[in-house]
Amino acid sequence: MPLPAPYPREILHSRAIQMDGYLRADGLVDIDLHMTDRKPDEVVFADGRCLAAGDLLHDMALRLVVDQNLRIVDAIACIDASPYRVCPEATEVVRDVIGFTIGPGWSAMLKERFHGRKGCTHLTELLRPVATVAIQSLWRLRKGRAEPTDSGGRPQKIDSCYAYAASREVVKMRWPAHFREDDTD
Repeated sequence: MPLPAPYPREILHSRAIQMDGYLRADGLVDIDLHMTDRKPDEVVFADGRCLAAGDLLHDMALRLVVDQNLRIVDAIACIDASPYRVCPEATEVVRDVIGFTIGPGWSAMLKERFHGRKGCTHLTELLRPVATVAIQSLWRLRKGRAEPTDSGGRPQKIDSCYAYAASREVVKMRWPAHFREDDTD
């Protein structure tokens, strides 16, 4: 069901984010992230430059190369449009994620390494949801592998989101032994 019709309105800002995962010929996976921002009005920057209405305020891209265990083996970013001339210098900082594994602690690591003046706010915004894209990209490659379980043999996906709640139909179908009829959490 779509959103209801909005009250009459005018656009103030437009952001588009595209995230794609690609299997490379060498078995690694590229996660490409691209973000653009546009304003419907002319913008005059502090240095006097003028951005025409509808032109790109931000145009940023990032590529992470991961192995099938989600370890980052390479990272590169580019900034083709930004409000300040110094912004493209911030792209080198993304290389600091090389060697990290996307998984638990990802968000905390980003906050620690790229908070404030250490990094570009917008590139960091692109890095935050990369875990979901990377996991979804690896789905086909991991299909057929055993589900990760905790020490008691319970699939780790159970209770990880609304659909996987122990009392929901998805768990009843996939892991009937772990289904709980009266889950009150």
